[in-house]
Amino acid sequence: MLLINMKIHILYALVALLAFRAGAQDTVGRAFTEAFDDSALHNFHYGSTGVRDAFKWMAGAASAAEPASKVLLFKIDPADSAGAGRGPEIISNEFTHYGSYSARYKIPDVRKVQPNTGAVVGYFTYNMDSVFGLSEIDIEFLLADPTIIFIGTWTGHHESKLQRIGRTIDLAKGKIYYTIAKTGYDGAPTALTGQQSQPETIPAMPDFDASARFYTYGFDWYPDRLRWWVIDPATGKKIVLWDYTGSRLGIPPNKTLYRMNFWHTKTWAVDTNPLSLERPLNPYALEVDWMKYEPFK
Repeated sequence: MLLINMKIHILYALVALLAFRAGAQDTVGRAFTEAFDDSALHNFHYGSTGVRDAFKWMAGAASAAEPASKVLLFKIDPADSAGAGRGPEIISNEFTHYGSYSARYKIPDVRKVQPNTGAVVGYFTYNMDSVFGLSEIDIEFLLADPTIIFIGTWTGHHESKLQRIGRTIDLAKGKIYYTIAKTGYDGAPTALTGQQSQPETIPAMPDFDASARFYTYGFDWYPDRLRWWVIDPATGKKIVLWDYTGSRLGIPPNKTLYRMNFWHTKTWAVDTNPLSLERPLNPYALEVDWMKYEPFK
């Protein structure tokens, strides 16, 4: 078993080295901030594959939560079918790679109107490369419980062989539900420990509610490390949600595309509400204040 694990780590290191060399020859690395201050997108383009209703998105919209701010407004369309990419989505015009990613946004509050809504807000990177496979890093929320945050990655080839590392946290309680690795969407999860599961505890943010106000979320992507974080608006301090090191397993080695989306799920319910799979009945609104990418030099 030890020999097998050593071979897996060596394989991931070789893939990472090859991807780094290939990526170094591409034009990836321009820093940018998309402020959504006007109706045009400057570093992104709209990319939904669902129903083409005009109300689904608008840049430069007045924020309902902060009237003095202009935001990217995403509205989920009740006519859209389930599935990632069906709802509103923006995709970066250029590839991105190792660096610091951050965004400030506020998700909708559906709990009084439709508590069993099945909908996902995804702040993430995603690109499938024919040689190096999938490069995906996620920060996600399910609307039915805006205190729970899902972070992780997907790497590799083909659905049955995709590699997942993930952590689920109730940030209001400071509770880590699990930190796992698995192969394939339906694979058996294995608990991660040691350097791959740091910090082992997270301080509670008792007032945390992703639907109550804007928060700044981010992740720092290195060849051999991934760190997810959120800014506590009460203190201005960065709260580290997961500092993943000690293995290259699950760390994407190849370039990607930077994204934000909002979509209906009928198969993924939040841990605290197994009934939260309903089609959205109303055009619930996600507000995005800004998105930033800062490449590492």
